[in-house]
Order: sequence, then C-alpha cells, then structure tokens
Amino acid sequence: MGARRLVEDMIHKLKDRDSLILVGSVMGLGLILWLMALPLATLPAPIGPAAAQFSAGALTTIELTLWASVFGLVLGILAALGKRSHIPPARWVADLYVWVIRGTPLLLQILFFFLAVPAIAPQLQLSEFWTAVIALSLNVGAYNAEVIRAGINAVPTGQVEAARSLGLSLVYTFWDIVLPQAVRISLPPLANNMVALLKDSSLAYAIGVVELSMVSSRVQAESFQPVPVFMTVAAIYLLLTTTFTQFAAALERKLAVGKR
Repeated sequence: MGARRLVEDMIHKLKDRDSLILVGSVMGLGLILWLMALPLATLPAPIGPAAAQFSAGALTTIELTLWASVFGLVLGILAALGKRSHIPPARWVADLYVWVIRGTPLLLQILFFFLAVPAIAPQLQLSEFWTAVIALSLNVGAYNAEVIRAGINAVPTGQVEAARSLGLSLVYTFWDIVLPQAVRISLPPLANNMVALLKDSSLAYAIGVVELSMVSSRVQAESFQPVPVFMTVAAIYLLLTTTFTQFAAALERKLAVGKR
C-alpha cells in the first residue's frame, strides 16, 4: 500500500507540474511579448533604438502562427476526412489539395495568393497579413491532414464497431470517440508542425508583412550591422519556439499521449 500510494503521489505531482508548465508557457509567451522591448531597449545601437520594432514584429509573428494554426487544424481534419471518404469526388479533392500543397514551395504559395489570386479574382484581394494567414493555413493544413489521417487509422476499429453496435450515429461516433483519440495520438507531430509554422511565417516578409524577418531586414539595411541584428532575431525565435515546445510537451503529458 505504501509503494502504491507513493506512485500515486508521484503521478499526481507530475500532473500538477504539467499544469504549471501549461499555464507558465502561456504566461511566459505573454510576458515575452509584453516585456520584450524593455531589455532590448537597454542594448546599444542598432538594437536599442529599434526595440519597439522588434517587439511589434514578434507580436505579428505570433498572430500569424496562431491564426494559421487554428485554420490549419480545421483544414487538416477536413482533408483527412476527405482522404478517408467513400465518396470519390471528396477523396479526389482532398488528395489533390494535399498533393499540390506538399509538392510546391511555401514561398511560391504565398506569392501566388498575393499576386495571382487578385489578378484572377479582384474581389478577393486581401491585406498582406490575411493573405499570409491563408497561404500558411493551407500549407500547414496539408501536412496536418496526413498526421490526422494516420491518427484516425491508429484508433482501434473495435471501438468504432462497439459504438455503432450501441446505436451511436456515425457523426457522434467520430466526434466523441474517434476524433479525441486521433488528436491525442497526433499531438506530437501536430506540435512539430506548429513550431515549424512559427519559423515558416518568416516568409511572409516577401509580401510586405512586418514580422520579425522584415524588421531585421529593415534594421540591418539602416545600420549596416548584420551580426547584432540577426543574432537578436535568432534569440527571439529561440525564445518563442522554446515556449511553444514546452507548452506542447506539457500538453502531451497532460493528455497521456499514446494511452488509449
């Protein structure tokens, strides 16, 4: 009994630690964005005078990442369902979407939505920020589709058959039984896709979005000092990716990934 209680206490403490890490990661991200300009302002030129620009660029990078992550997750689920569909047109559209997006460079996709789509349909012209969000969402959604499809395939078919035998509808079975387990199984690669998306958002500078890469390019062009500028941007990216990684790792442990 003593050993069992000791193990239970250790598990409880581990869960509490994961909860603290989850909360701490979110709060840490907010503190990074809120207080970033303060330590940067104490640095010598060219970093100090441009501290507010770096802070604003980091905020834009985070906004791009979060919006694209949400939309990309929805697109990934829809595309994964399409690839598993018994309806041929739905399967063909999903396969085509994943094939095209995964087979072309992200920079080309961003430029296509910024330059080609307004030429084809002028009424669809959007701001640079939302154009980047759409391109990034479509890109990460294609990669999420394969991850989620693999997660759905990993859910034991016996659970689906048991749910159907109990009279549950297909929609209820998928929503309450299959999808939660598939997302839990897929969480590690989905987290990796989100971290990769954070770094890939730097390509939005190509269409004029003022994020970290654009800020670094402007400050470097004004100061002709590339070493401190790029080292500062690299440090900011490391802070952001580390925060995202810690959050994802704690979430994986909290959800007991792989235990079904």
